[in-house]
Amino acid sequence: MEGLNGDNVLVKIPKAPTLDDINPRNSKVLMRIDINSPIDPETGRILDTTRFKSHIQTIKELAEERGNALVLMSHQGRPGSPDFVLLNNHSRILSEYLGMEVRYIDDIIGPAAREEIEKLGQGEILLLENTRLLSEETIEMVPEKHATSIFVRRLSEHFDYYVNDAFATAHRSQPSVVGFPLVLPSAMGRLMEKEVKALSKVFNPEIEPKIFVLGGAKVHDTLRIIEHIVANKVADRILTTGLVAFLFMVSKGIDVGKQQKALLERKGILPLVPRARRLLLKGAPIETPIDFKVETPDGGVEVRALGSLDGPAKDIGPQTVAMYSEFFHEARIIVMRGPAGVIEDDRFKEGTVSLVKNALSSGAFTIFGGGHFNSILKELDDTELLKRVGHLSTGGGALLLFLAGEPLPALEALHLSARKFLGW
Repeated sequence: MEGLNGDNVLVKIPKAPTLDDINPRNSKVLMRIDINSPIDPETGRILDTTRFKSHIQTIKELAEERGNALVLMSHQGRPGSPDFVLLNNHSRILSEYLGMEVRYIDDIIGPAAREEIEKLGQGEILLLENTRLLSEETIEMVPEKHATSIFVRRLSEHFDYYVNDAFATAHRSQPSVVGFPLVLPSAMGRLMEKEVKALSKVFNPEIEPKIFVLGGAKVHDTLRIIEHIVANKVADRILTTGLVAFLFMVSKGIDVGKQQKALLERKGILPLVPRARRLLLKGAPIETPIDFKVETPDGGVEVRALGSLDGPAKDIGPQTVAMYSEFFHEARIIVMRGPAGVIEDDRFKEGTVSLVKNALSSGAFTIFGGGHFNSILKELDDTELLKRVGHLSTGGGALLLFLAGEPLPALEALHLSARKFLGW
């Protein structure tokens, strides 16, 4: 099966073109980015600009280095949600990070937008309005259908190329993601390329041992990932934390305490026990914690071993950190997704921070998925350790689908584009 460059991997990753394959210069380029960010519902202020920074390389290359007239499009929030806002502030932030003006227009496919696109000169940048103001953008259909949408037909005639740099939306089969590649020569931006290259290592059998550290609260999604990587024999060891760990502990017959059992029941996780048990019976290399940090009735914190979890367990304990970190020593790839504890509370952040530091110190290629790790890495006061971060993924749902071995519509569409326009 093929990866980004034809490498042998354990899942089919469509071969998608890069900017070097289509080489857009002095042309009009439409680019999909993802600057969808947390918004303060009271003030409308953008709270995290990580995704803005992640696109700077591709934007500068296309506009400054290659002299293209560059039009950007992104969504923000969902209709009806507090973070569903216009993109005027987004253009201002992009301008600050780029050190060059990003013009903004409160239109997407109307006459005003099309007129601005036509007037755009070489090296100039324009940001269109929130794509989800168009009803077509909220519909999931196959690329062939979206290629005939009004959204795609109205805009595509104004462009020479399409670039997708939004890995975080790669799991969406929407017109801004999959429609344009079928009507324009298309490629991945540098961020998308970097994401796919890094994550392709996960499924390359020549790079091993591989350690997965999986936790957090998205238990249903994480169980799908575990089932996939076990079926394909991807992981040499799966270290569980958070609610995922409690699921497998119950499946092993371990007493997790009344509070944890009630929490699993309340969140609808207990019905997953038979699936987790089947994985264990097949000999899946799944490890569970041996101690936890528990919040006491008076608000204190105590370390408790298994069998004495008579309070809410909110972080893994030091013995678990030591045991898990031992597995890191021989690993060549460590994938971490989901925190080990309730990191919003400083009292229960240490387990996650320690695992991150030990993973970075191991010498393995480290892949971190999810916004929780972005916040943890920002707080690390160790320049040398931060240099060892292999990859911090911008994807949420896209990363989940990728690790679960499911196809990403954005990559499928880019592959179809290469067959049509590049003769691949």
